[in-house]
Amino acid sequence: MALRTIRMQGDPVLGKVCREVVEMTPKIQLLIEDMLDTMYEAEGVGLAAPQVGILKRVVTIDIGDGPLVMVNPVILTSDGEQTAGEGCLSLPGKAGKVTRPNHVIAKAYNENMEEYEIEATELLARAICHELDHLEGHMYTDLVEGDIYDVIDEEEE
Repeated sequence: MALRTIRMQGDPVLGKVCREVVEMTPKIQLLIEDMLDTMYEAEGVGLAAPQVGILKRVVTIDIGDGPLVMVNPVILTSDGEQTAGEGCLSLPGKAGKVTRPNHVIAKAYNENMEEYEIEATELLARAICHELDHLEGHMYTDLVEGDIYDVIDEEEE
C-alpha cells in the first residue's frame, strides 16, 4: 500500500472519461488500497481513480461510517435536492455552493466484484454524485452556483 499523488484541477486526466473495470486484478486491488490510504491521508471523504491518474471506474468513499468501494458505479435513480458547500481533493482549500440530489440509489461492485445496491441520502448521496462525476471527466466546479471561495482552516482560527 502506498500514497498516490492527487492530480490537481487543470490536469488533463481529470477531464477524461474512465474505462470500465472488466475483472478484479491484483493491480486494481492495489489501486483500491492505495486510494483508501491516499483519501484518508488527505482527510477527504471520497476519491476517484482519475484523481490519482488512473482512468478506471473506481471510487472510494468514507463519510465516517467506514470505507465504501464502488467499482463500475451507476446511479439508478435520484430525487430531492440539497444545496451545500462542496470541496475536492483536486482543488484543496477551495469550495463552492453546489446543488445535488438528496437521495440516490446506485449499483456498483465491491472489491471482490460482487454487485450491490446502495441507497444514500444527504452527505453520502452528495459524495456518490461528486465522485461519479469524476469518472465522467467532470469536477464540482462545473456546477458551482456563484463563486468558488477559500475554505478557512479551523486550526488557523
